[in-house]
Amino acid sequence: MLACLAAVGGQAAVVYKWTDADGVVHYSDQSVPGAEKIYTAAGGSSAAKGLAATDSSPAPAAQKQTPLGYATFAISSPTPEQTFFGDEMVAVSLSLEPTLKPGQTITWHLNGKELEDTSSHFVMAHVDRGSYVIAATITDQASGESRTCDSVTFYVRQPSELSPQHKNP
Repeated sequence: MLACLAAVGGQAAVVYKWTDADGVVHYSDQSVPGAEKIYTAAGGSSAAKGLAATDSSPAPAAQKQTPLGYATFAISSPTPEQTFFGDEMVAVSLSLEPTLKPGQTITWHLNGKELEDTSSHFVMAHVDRGSYVIAATITDQASGESRTCDSVTFYVRQPSELSPQHKNP
């Protein structure tokens, strides 16, 4: 599905993302009605890590700007491959510098499903056991331009009844 992103090479590209009637998320270089336009650029990230969200214009390292004019645009919590145990709460945090600009909104996606929270910091309580991928998209309401940061994969484990650390009620 994301193979088309890997073929982008060293050039910026526009990718269209949409969800079909069965809830399957699709990506394409061809526009379809209702698709979200995502700007991608080559860099150190791979398609398997998520959609890259960097500015394609050359800039000195100290002054490099990421999408929509942010110097920093990345998920700082949870960290990649972080594991949470039991009933631990999962703190979610987006590093943005400067802060979110007027007229721009944050949309969070957990395993492809949009979350209700639209703030840059929040906590998820009672997350079921499993593997999760979280990503954030910033959309400029005036221009319709949006950028998605690299996604982060994290895990939630539950203690085993047989584990010595398990607390019996």
